[in-house]
Amino acid sequence: MTINQLPGIYNISGTNQNEEGVTYKGTLTITLDKSNRIIAKWLINNSQEQTGKGFFKDNILVINFNYKGDYDMIFKGVVVYKCITKDVLDGFWSEKHGNPLFLGTERCFRIGTQQEFVN
Repeated sequence: MTINQLPGIYNISGTNQNEEGVTYKGTLTITLDKSNRIIAKWLINNSQEQTGKGFFKDNILVINFNYKGDYDMIFKGVVVYKCITKDVLDGFWSEKHGNPLFLGTERCFRIGTQQEFVN
């Protein structure tokens, strides 16, 4: 797989980084900047926007992300995706101030493909 196959919009399904493993859904939009760096934008549960920048090598996508939370606090973290196919990403993530005993999880399915309906 090449970096040029990554851009697109993906449906996501994930679990939070806590003991309860609260689930969420949303979208992930991946684009490339002029230097072929990954630019990511998530919309979680139709309300929370997150942005990130990352890199890609050997079918592994790593993105450092951040978002504004309650009381205008900025939260930061990293997500690592294994690119199963050009249409399916399987990942895990952690936030700086998240519970260190747990990792969040996330599966991404490119919109417009049959895989987008698999959970």
